[in-house]
Amino acid sequence: MSKESDGFVRAIARGFSIIEALGKPPGRHTLAEAADTAGLNRATARRILATLVALKYCASDGRYFSLRPRALGLGLSYLNALPYWGHAQRALENLRNEIGESCAMAVLDEDEIVYALRLPARRILSANLGVGSRLPAHLVSLGRVMLAALPPGTREAYLATGGFKQVTPRTVTDPERLGELLLRVESDGYAWVDGELDPAICGIAVPLRDPAGSVVAALSVNTISGTVSEAGARKKFLLPLRRTAQEIRSQMLTSG
Repeated sequence: MSKESDGFVRAIARGFSIIEALGKPPGRHTLAEAADTAGLNRATARRILATLVALKYCASDGRYFSLRPRALGLGLSYLNALPYWGHAQRALENLRNEIGESCAMAVLDEDEIVYALRLPARRILSANLGVGSRLPAHLVSLGRVMLAALPPGTREAYLATGGFKQVTPRTVTDPERLGELLLRVESDGYAWVDGELDPAICGIAVPLRDPAGSVVAALSVNTISGTVSEAGARKKFLLPLRRTAQEIRSQMLTSG
């Protein structure tokens, strides 16, 4: 829906922009800081913040504003609405315990992945990624799996946007090369990415399909780069990953 549409409620959009502004960066924010981050004038931001305080989504000491625990419910509403999220928590815990490596589940939001679950192993210390964290989809195995599942026209439009961010020397940024990799992922049924987001981390991911067969998320195993090759990861992790994805899908079929 266009922002110029009669059905677009600008006040709601501005309210969400303030909520998002209060969450980045962490901590307390002044009215001016929240307004600038949200791209709103201060008078509008002041009214929205007063409303959020009244609704107990936000706290204020008169100068600073911060989100209250009730705001967490907005994100949990999405997770609880996913028909597979509850099943995936236990399934991923079992997978992590079985293989001793970090495991995650993510969904695709336009050109980014959003973590819906992340269970780190002790040997990987990546403290900045948790539920709700976002990453450019082209950088990680989770994203490659979901990009490969896009309809061909949508995938081509994504590749045509270009401008893929390079984070490490290994990051694939060439659209043609990335397109070739996505075709391979589509054919192989898994994605392998080594050192493209972090030189020290590699990962393998598989799709999670709903009862109709559509890819709705992706599951991954991540470990320390250099400790395993793609062939080794395929031999060690691919079968448990696919079994976990099938287990979650079976639970969806049973509960649906």
